[in-house]
Amino acid sequence: MKNALSWLDENLEMSICVVLMSVMTVLIFVQVIMRYVFSNSLSWSEELARYVFIWLIYLGISYGAKIRKHIKIDAAMKLFPASIRPYVTIVGDICFFLFAVYITITGYKYVGMQATFNKVSPALHIPYKYVFAAPMVGFCLVCYRQYQTIKYRIDCIKRGEEWTD
Repeated sequence: MKNALSWLDENLEMSICVVLMSVMTVLIFVQVIMRYVFSNSLSWSEELARYVFIWLIYLGISYGAKIRKHIKIDAAMKLFPASIRPYVTIVGDICFFLFAVYITITGYKYVGMQATFNKVSPALHIPYKYVFAAPMVGFCLVCYRQYQTIKYRIDCIKRGEEWTD
């Protein structure tokens, strides 16, 4: 059980993103072939590719948080004395964590609203609540990854080590 959880911790976002990217690529390729070779297009492939892309984006944000490569301004760090830069970085991580919590809560409310409206997509008849759940799920994973990052950085400060990003 511990090995499975460890594997999920290391590979969850990347594995899902690889599958989603593959599905999206195949869908778009098939649509292009259908349109230009057979002069007939599929009514559902563009819609599904769009929804897969949306999920790919939000899970990719979580993966970026996992590998600690989210947007930050390195030049601004040089404005601070070297002794407090680690603390400024942690404050930035906490701000990103709080933003992720906000998006998760707001996304949860929005998915709930979509569930009450019971709207479906035009071509595939997929309930919109599943499409609009992508930000909620992605940023919920970001919360977890940011928690891991903040804990790692605090542990590094306690041990007197520098972290790698």
